[in-house]
Amino acid sequence: MVAENLCPKFVLGFDPRRLAYRTCHENGSWFVHPLSGREWSNYTNCIDTDDMQLRRLVNDIYIGGYTVSFLTLIISLCIFHSFRTLKCTRIRIHIHLFTSLALSCLFWIVWYKFVVEDPDVLNANTGWCVGLHILLHYLMLVNYFWMFCEGLHLHLVLVIVFIKDIVAMRWFVTIGWILPMVLVSLYALVRNTQPLDTEHCWMNESHAMWLLTIPVCFSLVASLVFLINVVRVLLTKLSSTSPHPAPLGLRKATRATLILIPLFGLQHILLPFRPEKGCSLERYYQIGAALLISLQGLCVSCLFCFANHDVIFAVQCYLCRFFPDLVTHPFLESNGGQPATQSRDVVV
Repeated sequence: MVAENLCPKFVLGFDPRRLAYRTCHENGSWFVHPLSGREWSNYTNCIDTDDMQLRRLVNDIYIGGYTVSFLTLIISLCIFHSFRTLKCTRIRIHIHLFTSLALSCLFWIVWYKFVVEDPDVLNANTGWCVGLHILLHYLMLVNYFWMFCEGLHLHLVLVIVFIKDIVAMRWFVTIGWILPMVLVSLYALVRNTQPLDTEHCWMNESHAMWLLTIPVCFSLVASLVFLINVVRVLLTKLSSTSPHPAPLGLRKATRATLILIPLFGLQHILLPFRPEKGCSLERYYQIGAALLISLQGLCVSCLFCFANHDVIFAVQCYLCRFFPDLVTHPFLESNGGQPATQSRDVVV
């Protein structure tokens, strides 16, 4: 006699629509594998070779991308903490965002290496992997909320101009670190009351995810509004000061949009528009999404640290002290002996 059951969907490369089977002998005992000496179920029919190769490729992209992002974020944080001239509110917000992104990258690497790729861990559903799931979703919210704070700060600088930095940072820390803790705690409590949602390290979809999805959507919509307002203010100022406002304004607005999109996390708006499973475009979507998500840390590090005028100015001053013949002091290159940007300058 043969007993059949649907293949587990939490195992990498398995098609949950297929059937696994186990053979029962006439004496009522299960088939024992001759090599292991243990009862054995046949899952060979479950394997979808093409899907397994795609999932492994996507997982490798995630691990590689998160590793690169983590390293660049750590370098950026070291730079931000090394120079006294980089102590303005804007840089402090960058530090919080970069810290949350670095922690997120680190724990996603752990998740993919020790949970996703190990069916035994998923099946055991131990406390540490459930805790890791909750931590990852907390850091996800922290990332989105600090990206929201980046947009909010820029909006306040443009609209209000004069704001108390200490008061603003207190609100930003509350929004960026404490509010996500409250939301994730509520999510964990609600999900823990649903027995079917607490299996396999909470890896399966759950209706409780709406408790996290709604705040994320709100932060993305607000960030989009902030971006539109930045571009509007930029075009308004250019139209009144430039003799040729149209082409210059278009170039500035385009540059501002491209720079602020990864800082505000607006590229994530594209992720819900995914093709149906089995569609020929699914492969490209999965690879593109993996690159887009995992390399965000690299992108913001390059744009807001390595290419930041204040950072370049500080590094040049530091290097000029030790290598005066090789590095020209930035005061000699700038007009009036001032750094290229000030603490409240807009990134454009």
